[in-house]
Amino acid sequence: MILEIISVGLIVSACLALFTDEMVYSVAALAGTFFFTAILYILNGSPFAAIFQFVVGVGTLAILFLSGEMLGDKPIKKSSPKKTFALIGIGVVLSLPAIFLSVTGSTGITSDASFGDALWNLRGMDVILQALVVLTVALGIAIILYQKRKGGQ
Repeated sequence: MILEIISVGLIVSACLALFTDEMVYSVAALAGTFFFTAILYILNGSPFAAIFQFVVGVGTLAILFLSGEMLGDKPIKKSSPKKTFALIGIGVVLSLPAIFLSVTGSTGITSDASFGDALWNLRGMDVILQALVVLTVALGIAIILYQKRKGGQ
């Protein structure tokens, strides 16, 4: 039951992070996504992966908060609670198949590795791509700040 609640929270926070208009609320929802992902890692017996996910999330959020405050335009209109509840509802609906449907079958691949071993030994490309995304965001923000500074003089 706890995994279902965490999966709903993960999908709802991801939907809010993608579709919320205000930058601060979007980054806060992204923080929820990182938090729920770290909780899932802890529940699956991989605390080091959870710590790694949490640290990468904190670094990404720091970059996004700073860039959002420096580069973002201040919103003139307020987002309606109706839209926020609609986004939460969409997230819940998207998480229903993951909760109620189970996929069973044999892939023919068997492994005696634990979740932690599989996570660290098989996730090399995922970790590299995640670091590349964070680096790209940081470089993009640095270029935008440089252009604003150069144009402002």
